[in-house]
Amino acid sequence: MRIGVDYTSAVLQGAGIGRLTRCIFQALAEIDHENEYRLFAAMGRGQPSNLPTFQPSNLSTFHLKPIPLSDRELNIVWHRLRLPLSVELITGPVDVFHSPDFTLPPVWRARTVLTVHDLSFLRVPECFTGALRRYLEQVVPRSVRRADQVIADSYSTKRDLVELLGTPAGKVTVIYSGVEPRFRPIADQSTLEAVRRRYNLPERFILSVGTLQPRKNFITLIEAFSRLKLEDGGWRLEDGGLKLVIVGGRGWLYEEIFSRVEALGLQGEVLFPGFVADEHLPVLYNLAEVFALPSLYEGFGLPPLEAMACGTPVVTSNVSSLSEVVGDAGLMVEPMDVEGLAAAIGCVLDDGDLRREMVQRGLARARKFTWGRAARQ
Repeated sequence: MRIGVDYTSAVLQGAGIGRLTRCIFQALAEIDHENEYRLFAAMGRGQPSNLPTFQPSNLSTFHLKPIPLSDRELNIVWHRLRLPLSVELITGPVDVFHSPDFTLPPVWRARTVLTVHDLSFLRVPECFTGALRRYLEQVVPRSVRRADQVIADSYSTKRDLVELLGTPAGKVTVIYSGVEPRFRPIADQSTLEAVRRRYNLPERFILSVGTLQPRKNFITLIEAFSRLKLEDGGWRLEDGGLKLVIVGGRGWLYEEIFSRVEALGLQGEVLFPGFVADEHLPVLYNLAEVFALPSLYEGFGLPPLEAMACGTPVVTSNVSSLSEVVGDAGLMVEPMDVEGLAAAIGCVLDDGDLRREMVQRGLARARKFTWGRAARQ
């Protein structure tokens, strides 16, 4: 069978959907020795110097083709102008076409599979710019209706597809993401300290990971961290040097995050290293005393899973898919409950027995999520 794939997000996006796409197709390349995969990436007119390479034994069945249009240009052609230029003009004849990033281009004959990671633009529309929200509201429902099959990252997202878009439940298959083997406990001190120096990280810190945007709810986390600073006369910050490190690139509507840090007088206490390379992320999780993400909504929630796989205790919110991922291995709070979040983080910092139990439960929980299992589904 010939399978076409829009691999653009895997090439252009370092985190999030880009990483999910790279992982699932790398896993497929390792186990599928029968089907032919025709991948393309909208690279624009520049040199595709950062095209990822496949290195499985069946390399001959995977073909990655850069095309001289940008992702933005393709979106204009396919979704704004709605020109009937079939994706098969790029892939050649295929039996199945898979779009792993929310939107489905025109297709002539192939059966279609669409991955929808979340419906946050409908569940938490206030977290989006008006232009982005309107675009997603137009394009995603139309793509879901046209697709023959839809893949959702969680049962939470499947429920949203059924409730919000009226998608038949039988059309949606849930496939959980996996966690890469490199996300594991790291004992080598030289590796840990090298990354600490590279990003100028403190000795003790709370870690959060995600694009800087309202849905991640970093403002509530910053306010909870401020409560920890004031607790017991501020001993955690003054005596222990505890900091908050928020890792991720700037997305949209992020200005209030920095304003709140300044208003609370936390400059130098809340650190923003920006985007961190994939190979360094496992080390950051290992260095952190606790991972915290009070997100308002997630379609899956990869960072909490990665943190658990690294042996780092997780505190997160009790909404959307996060309970499916974390289960009983982490502490879960209402996303807007500043006091509850501060108390949960404080419990992990103060209670050694609880911390050890969470580490063991997290490691066991993370082992349930593998990319091999996802690829076989």
